[in-house]
Amino acid sequence: MDSFIQSLSQLASVWVVVAAFAGVMWGIFGGALPGISPSIAMALLLPFTVGMDPTTAIVLLASVYVGAEYGGSIPAILIRTPGTNSAAATVIDGFEMARQGKAGEALGISLVSGLVGGLFGLLVLVLATESLAKVALAFTPAAYFSLGVLGLSVIAGLSGGSLLKGLVAACIGLMIAFIGSDPVSGVARFNFGSADLLDGVKPILVMVGLFAVTEMLVQIGEPAWAKADKATSRLKLPNWAMWKRLFRPQAIGAAVGTFEGVTPGAGGTVAAFMAYSESKRWSKYPEEYGKGSPEGVAAPEAANNVVTATALVPLLSLGIPGSNSAAILMGGFLIHGLQPGPMLFEKAPEVVYGLYGGLFIANIAMLLIGLVILTPCIWLVNRPKPYLIAAILALVMTGVYAIHQSVFELGLVLAIGVLGYFMRMLRIPVLPMVLGLVLGYLLESNYRRSLLISSGEHSIFVTDPVSAGLLAVAAALTVYTGWKEWKTPKVKA
Repeated sequence: MDSFIQSLSQLASVWVVVAAFAGVMWGIFGGALPGISPSIAMALLLPFTVGMDPTTAIVLLASVYVGAEYGGSIPAILIRTPGTNSAAATVIDGFEMARQGKAGEALGISLVSGLVGGLFGLLVLVLATESLAKVALAFTPAAYFSLGVLGLSVIAGLSGGSLLKGLVAACIGLMIAFIGSDPVSGVARFNFGSADLLDGVKPILVMVGLFAVTEMLVQIGEPAWAKADKATSRLKLPNWAMWKRLFRPQAIGAAVGTFEGVTPGAGGTVAAFMAYSESKRWSKYPEEYGKGSPEGVAAPEAANNVVTATALVPLLSLGIPGSNSAAILMGGFLIHGLQPGPMLFEKAPEVVYGLYGGLFIANIAMLLIGLVILTPCIWLVNRPKPYLIAAILALVMTGVYAIHQSVFELGLVLAIGVLGYFMRMLRIPVLPMVLGLVLGYLLESNYRRSLLISSGEHSIFVTDPVSAGLLAVAAALTVYTGWKEWKTPKVKA
């Protein structure tokens, strides 16, 4: 209850409200463009948040996440091309409804289901996060090190379907994190004699390069997406009878989205498809699925919008981002000198409560903006693809240069983008690399502190009960993922 009251008090800030509305609008536009995921839409704005108030900046980025999840359903329904990965399940029945002349109805169901899912996810976030963070406040440096190991093992194991490739990506991220100055002695290391690297490689540069530049390079080689028909795309909200029919699939989507959101590495895509499958299993009209079922639109849309909030539970409480978008949001915290995790509630509670209030406003803004933004989104989707890519790249370069007016950083972002492109071609997941980068300092600094406390004895990591438990969970997850990967090809054979 205290968290709820504190969150409401943050709504008095005009800039929080403005940031929520602006973020949702940008997110809807980004989500409506096929290939521009929520994380990419967030990464494009990341450089522009450097000079903002921390609360305003975090609310802006989180609101982009909310808007992009809804925006992804627009091209999924209209042109059978999901704007985001999590909107892929919406294509199945959403496009079928559009073919039957019910595109406006499908868009309305998507919008209200997203609102229901977003508000339910926010409730879970407020109730669960601070309680979990209070438990984590008892952590010692050894426990924090083990927590970082757990974070890397979870993401490396669940991203990309390959444990080996995930671990390779995580190691690359750790190597980049070690560039710069030693956190204890201050000695320069791995900077190749360059003064520009004395402060290390900023996470913001890696994220913008990996998510935005890499995606634009990939999109250059992809065919243009289809055109949307403006004439048949007038949004229509569901009536009371439809609301009653949608209650069950929305509830199933909310439950699945909660479970998948708090599980690092699962994300909105898994939640959407699981919700679609379960809603069909419990539906009174399962024969309509795949043929234009309203329930087949409501369930995945509720699920992936629940994830926008519940995916922040492990980030805020433990400092472990469980998705690409959560990793970008973590970068926003780090830019403003804030480390997500249990101490965040002690050092900057106003930012956390501001985020809660901002997410509430963002979900209301999604409904209001969604009612009027459809026509501009259709116009945007119908623009020539080369013009859109050029405009996005120009926006990326402008934002990066505006941070420190550094040409070196521009080159670094482009180089990281090329690295990400080759990683994409080799099917190496980028999220473990980002995790290795942002968790690198947590791992190294607490490793060194633990050894100072124990006079160099590594046994501290297994004698500390919390640390030992976290390491055991990390080892179990790694072994399970490796066993699952080894077993799967045999089953398919």
